[in-house]
Amino acid sequence: MQPKPGDRIKVETKDEVIEGILMPRGEYQDESIIVLKLNSGYNIGLNREDVSNIEVLRESGLAQKAERKEVKHNPKLPTISILHTGGTIASKVDYRTGAVFSSFTPEDLLEQFPELAKIANFSSELVSNMWSDDLRFKHFEVIAKAVEKEVKKGVEGIIIGMGTDNLAVAAAALAFIVEETPVPIILVGAQRSSDRGSSDAYMNLVCAAEFIAKSDFAGVAICMHEKPDDDVAALFPAAKTRKMHASRRDAFKAVNDTIIARVHYDSRKIEFVKKDYTRKDKARKIVIKPAMEEKVGLLKIHINMFPEQFSFFKGYKGLVIEGTGLGHTPGHMPNEIARIHLKIFPAIKEVIDSGCVVVMTSQTIFGRVNMHVYNKAVDLAQLGVIPGEDMLAETALVKLSWLLANYPVEEVKRLIGQNLRGEINSRITTDEFLDE
Repeated sequence: MQPKPGDRIKVETKDEVIEGILMPRGEYQDESIIVLKLNSGYNIGLNREDVSNIEVLRESGLAQKAERKEVKHNPKLPTISILHTGGTIASKVDYRTGAVFSSFTPEDLLEQFPELAKIANFSSELVSNMWSDDLRFKHFEVIAKAVEKEVKKGVEGIIIGMGTDNLAVAAAALAFIVEETPVPIILVGAQRSSDRGSSDAYMNLVCAAEFIAKSDFAGVAICMHEKPDDDVAALFPAAKTRKMHASRRDAFKAVNDTIIARVHYDSRKIEFVKKDYTRKDKARKIVIKPAMEEKVGLLKIHINMFPEQFSFFKGYKGLVIEGTGLGHTPGHMPNEIARIHLKIFPAIKEVIDSGCVVVMTSQTIFGRVNMHVYNKAVDLAQLGVIPGEDMLAETALVKLSWLLANYPVEEVKRLIGQNLRGEINSRITTDEFLDE
């Protein structure tokens, strides 16, 4: 019998006999490799040339998938809508069994995460299945309209499953797009895939559902691990959060701000840190402004820059510069080697004169720009560069795009430096830094 993905099989090689679940072959996986999921939950790859025999011990039963009992609605529980946009939560592989998913129904969801059935009723929709680094401004419009549709159905809240790399940027974009919402909209991801013993997917999703079901919060936020262990998930502010580590489960940190709340996984206790958040209100109508301007860019300042790197943005509607320190770019000639820098300020002026709104942020992440301390920054401000206060560069990018699509340019120049969604904190101190 030819084994299929999801079958439990016994593989014999000249050195050993191994049992496990046959995993589906990835798009870029070498056909010469067989991948098995062991009882431990971890995967192992075997070279087909070393395999002498394969025996199917148990078929996956995928043909019986449609016979699963329909999830019954519990009138005592709230209803939460899950919008899948990619990442671990929207994976097409059930890493628990090795079987391939062909849909993203509530039945599929509760089969993977059965504890959710005790928290709420769930509806589920696949908006997209993509890596978050493939996001474009237009995708935020698609996601926002899907959110609007679900909110109008009367759900208690929405969970958006997404890949973590640009999850915080997406949260910031949605914070601007969704001007009013009666319910919470929580973005959730996973740093480690569900086929690893250290996966954070389960806890993040469960804690997000608990927060929606039991709290009175309304608005856009992020739910991810606060610490490396499985004790507490944090609700992070949508426009003040950054992914700070490539692989740690506590990769997300609030920058120049505090978290909104904590959800203790074992006790399910919700502990609010912020007191001035927006409350749920079923009478409040959802209001979205999903338009975003395409021609907006982000330029990171580094050593050895050339004026052409700035001139590229002539004709753009907006540009965010991630400057050094308090908000600087090269532009002066301290010695002959740096003579080319004399062409950079004129290049920036040409960009501004072409109708581009240019905003300055800092690559230091923590702290804020101050364009009235050093002469370089003063010169830039006189050219027309607008200080971005303590905004994260990526938050300034999506805010500028959203403003340019919805307001006249002069109004954009005024609003970019004003706090609209918690993206600017005028009260930060030098003590609000990495707290580890």
